[in-house]
Amino acid sequence: MLGLALTAGAMPRLATAQEGSSPASQKPTDVRIGISFCNLTLTATLYDNPSALDLASMLPLDLKIEDYGKNEKIVHLPRKLTEEGSAPFGNEQPGDLCYFKPWGNLALFYGDYRWDGLIRLGRFDNGFEPLLIRGEFPVRIERI
Repeated sequence: MLGLALTAGAMPRLATAQEGSSPASQKPTDVRIGISFCNLTLTATLYDNPSALDLASMLPLDLKIEDYGKNEKIVHLPRKLTEEGSAPFGNEQPGDLCYFKPWGNLALFYGDYRWDGLIRLGRFDNGFEPLLIRGEFPVRIERI
């Protein structure tokens, strides 16, 4: 009984501790990544959510970046990211770094978009002009 009472008393504190990494969190972390291709580097700050932290745990990665549609580039990851607690979000805008759940790829947006099935991982820090270069290139993604 005493153990049960102590456990019950700790539960609210555990829930509070996990609020910062809520699935829909749009709060930036101190985790920054570099995405380099064509002798150019984009930097992005990751948000405090399980999918973004899962991406950070995989780094560094040497993959391929390619055009998709007229508003984004994509990078196919070696495995799917966790979707634990993913939630829809609004205010989509160019400069978002997202994860497309159905295919398991990164979506780097340089144009307007609206699509279900995305998890926002973060935002580019200082623009996204390198994404406008058309083509398919080797890409390195790493923590900075």
